[in-house]
Amino acid sequence: MPPAPDAKPQPPAAAPPPQPLFGTDAYAPREIAARVQDVGVAKARLPLLTLALLGVLAGAFIALGSLMFTLVAADATLGFAAQRLLGGLVFSLGLVLVTVAGAELFTGNNLLAMAWAARRIGSAEVLRNWGVALVANLVGAAGVALLAFWAGHGALNGGAVGDAVQRIALAKVQLPASEAFFRGVLCNVLVCMAVWMAMAGRSVVDKVVAVVFPVTAFVAAGFEHSVANLYFFPLAALLGAPITLADMAANLVPVIAGNIVGGSVLVALVYWVIYLRPAR
Repeated sequence: MPPAPDAKPQPPAAAPPPQPLFGTDAYAPREIAARVQDVGVAKARLPLLTLALLGVLAGAFIALGSLMFTLVAADATLGFAAQRLLGGLVFSLGLVLVTVAGAELFTGNNLLAMAWAARRIGSAEVLRNWGVALVANLVGAAGVALLAFWAGHGALNGGAVGDAVQRIALAKVQLPASEAFFRGVLCNVLVCMAVWMAMAGRSVVDKVVAVVFPVTAFVAAGFEHSVANLYFFPLAALLGAPITLADMAANLVPVIAGNIVGGSVLVALVYWVIYLRPAR
């Protein structure tokens, strides 16, 4: 039926604003905080076998990143800055595998402190996760070290790779405890920031980009990652480096303590105060 002669024409309806494609927008920092807290609760309550096996994988993944770093460190043709930056870039493989493939890494799990501060998990649950993850990380990292030894990895580049492993390990055990501690703090600030930013992403590419830059930075700067050291020490000892269990402990105790402070206090608790503490 035609409109009445006195009816006014209606303007066309406005087109709806374009919507972003699903999955292309990153989570905001406040949303990341909530996600990290929820993930922390789930991690703290994983069945023991699941936690242990995922911990073994995490140790193996970090060991593979350390193995790649050693290849770069063994190349004497590279300048200092190029060697450190390229070594950090390839070491990123370890945390990329942990983040994308899924694994339980002690240093990354220091972010459980956020769920603990919110009183959603107890101290015993946090310590259980950290303890099991660290022991399992040791098994995975030392296992890859043993496989690398049996595979003759140290003989690459005319034996330069094996020399590099021993040089790296000996330099670590000679660090003063205070220096090892603060290198551990700075390392895990960057590692946990990498994990934090990866939680903002929705795709594999997002997560990889978030991980690569902080990890490259901590490796290039010479900071101390306890799980990476669990690869270097066994392999160096197998290759003949004069490293004892006491030497390893002298490095690992302050580095682990520093990793906990860097990840739990300077990242997790700081962001909990910013975004999640109860309003007063």
